[in-house]
Amino acid sequence: MSSAVQKSGTSTSKPVANFRADHQKDVVNRLRRIEGQVRGLVDMINSGRPCEDIALQMSATRKAMDKAFYRMMACSVMEAVYDADTEAKMVTEVEHAARLLEKFG
Repeated sequence: MSSAVQKSGTSTSKPVANFRADHQKDVVNRLRRIEGQVRGLVDMINSGRPCEDIALQMSATRKAMDKAFYRMMACSVMEAVYDADTEAKMVTEVEHAARLLEKFG
């Protein structure tokens, strides 16, 4: 791994595979909670709850999905940094991630 990848005293002792596995576990857990929120929304609609209550829950669900998306994008950036063998490659990969955030975020 190049010295360009090691930042201000941070250690690369944690392999990127473990980092990715931790992120994936976190994102899957978030998605499972979101899945429960969506089921709750269906129940709210079917039970005739007020539209404002449903809209509030939809907003919370949408924000939870955004957080899961940004968590996954953070993983993508970290992988790009860890996998880069040159500083130029790292910058290219981080710029790519930034474009994805602009497009989807």
